[in-house]
Amino acid sequence: MIADVGVLGRRRRREPSLLLAALFLLLLLLAALLAPWLQARLGLDPNAVDLLARLEPPSAVHLLGTDELGRDVLLRLLHGGRVSLAVGLGGALLAAVLGTIVGLVAGYAGGAVDAFLMRLTDAVIALPLLPLLIVLAAVDPGKLGLAGIDGSGELAGVLRIVVIVALFGWTTTARLVRASVLTLRTREFVLAARALGGGPRHILRRHILPNAAAPLLVATTLSIGNVILAESVLSFLGLGIQPPLPSWGNMLTGAQALVFEAPRLALWPGLLIFTTVLAFNLLGDGLQTMLARGRG
Repeated sequence: MIADVGVLGRRRRREPSLLLAALFLLLLLLAALLAPWLQARLGLDPNAVDLLARLEPPSAVHLLGTDELGRDVLLRLLHGGRVSLAVGLGGALLAAVLGTIVGLVAGYAGGAVDAFLMRLTDAVIALPLLPLLIVLAAVDPGKLGLAGIDGSGELAGVLRIVVIVALFGWTTTARLVRASVLTLRTREFVLAARALGGGPRHILRRHILPNAAAPLLVATTLSIGNVILAESVLSFLGLGIQPPLPSWGNMLTGAQALVFEAPRLALWPGLLIFTTVLAFNLLGDGLQTMLARGRG
């Protein structure tokens, strides 16, 4: 009885962190979406270079000051948030789709198909992730003779990072979905659907996937923070989002040479990366707790 009370108390204490994380992410997303409106209101261009306004302190015109090229820091943070959040959400969703397909097929088919897909998953997990991401991010598709692919545009650069991160981020989702499928495929409602003539595609889509959505949702939420970190690392190394398009990672790159002269240039993007990743992790942890309580 005492142990049960302790468990309930811990769950209640976790709820405020879930609400705070969700509120912070909602406000951050809203601020990022309103960046063009704020830009128009302030009459500033986040990519306009003004060396005469270099490293200005916070003021009524530049609320967070200017960077090493005289660009408004606040607007670049908001536009960088649009990019970093787009990469995080896009990469996590694409990885979730790939992992879900692999997990569904492996868990439902079983046998040799399951063994092959799980060994493929193990092989991807065993790869040194960061060096591989660095190598792939440094590759120029145009120089490989891939016709029609230009990686130099802003949208192309974002999509390239999303695809690269997703190609190696689907493994956790695949394992979770497979485990859920292995449990669900022997349940009575699945056996009844099969006896009524339901095909594998129908059973997976209507009966198994909805019941495997809970761990999939948690895994996807937790992976968003990891994708944002990966994009920030690649951009910091100069291999991710390329200037003048801002992201939190390449803003840190520009600030590293001025960390003693103007530490605020590194403080703001670093703080946003830290708090955003922490918020997504708290959100995923809170969802996991809520779903576990619902099952209990």
